[in-house]
Amino acid sequence: MPTLSPIAPDLLAWFSKNARTLPFRQDPTPYHIWVSEIMLQQTRVAAALEYYDRWMKALPTIRDLAECDEEKLHKLWEGLGYYSRVRNLQKAARIVCEEYGGQLPADHKKLLALPGIGDYTAGAIGSIAFHLPVPAVDGNVLRVFSRLYNDDRDIADPKTKKAYTQWVMEHQPPDAPGPYNEALMELGALVCLPNGEPLCDLCPLAHLCRARQAGTQNTLPVKKAAKARRVQPITVLLVKSQAGWLLQRRPDSGLLAGLWQPALFEESIPWAEAAARLEALGIPVRQGSALKPAKHIFSHIEWRMNGWQAEADACPLPPGYVWADRAALTQQYTLPGAFKAYRPLLEETV
Repeated sequence: MPTLSPIAPDLLAWFSKNARTLPFRQDPTPYHIWVSEIMLQQTRVAAALEYYDRWMKALPTIRDLAECDEEKLHKLWEGLGYYSRVRNLQKAARIVCEEYGGQLPADHKKLLALPGIGDYTAGAIGSIAFHLPVPAVDGNVLRVFSRLYNDDRDIADPKTKKAYTQWVMEHQPPDAPGPYNEALMELGALVCLPNGEPLCDLCPLAHLCRARQAGTQNTLPVKKAAKARRVQPITVLLVKSQAGWLLQRRPDSGLLAGLWQPALFEESIPWAEAAARLEALGIPVRQGSALKPAKHIFSHIEWRMNGWQAEADACPLPPGYVWADRAALTQQYTLPGAFKAYRPLLEETV
């Protein structure tokens, strides 16, 4: 397919006038770019800004991140989901402190070797923070190039991404790799929109866009349907005592590793059996009311939750369980977003 006319001049002129004012753009240190890019995976910019500000106040340097207590780390991340991302952030920070004196390396291959840093994140850090001539191809960029070239190949196919990356680099100006990569991402976020009609009248590249010329901009990009998620029934028990709500720590590996949750069983069981299992742990409960059904969707699995709100005496607990009052829930224990539907109940005064 013939290459388009140069896109960088018009794209960069548009970006200079329309770029959003964001804290990590105001002070684009390698650490700031790194944390912001990890936070923005699966998260809208507007939703991530509060987390970013809180994070930088608590952990202003890579060394602070490396030395952070696990519970505090999880609490800072609470609500962003995908907790493996924050664990990888800390793993990488410790490597950076041990091998690079607490500063991210200005080397694309060395960035890629760090836990949790893939092609896109390495490209964003390298180009924006270190001005390296490398690509940063995310979903926004794939969508922009699918439309620019009127290309209907599956953007989830690695071969397609490789071809688009080549196009990205053909247009990248060697003296402005960071602004160019940011401009492409910004164009995809603000103008060349997903899941609907792009704002072609506002696009600085509309006169070059082959999809617009062909009238196919609303049907692109093409992406193969995702594999159906496995449905997992969950029985939740919100147990309250004078000492607080009953929380259970998840295993150190697997889904939501090391986080806290209400007592639950990863199967659908009746009240009598759930109560008997808790009593076997030394936690006798008195039945209360049925919980409203809820669901939570992970990338590969869907939890469908039912259960009961119950009461108990403030008894001693086995390892892996705690009583948590409102202050502890707010300040200490990290409760995943999977339990958002039940959070109002857990925030009641105990």
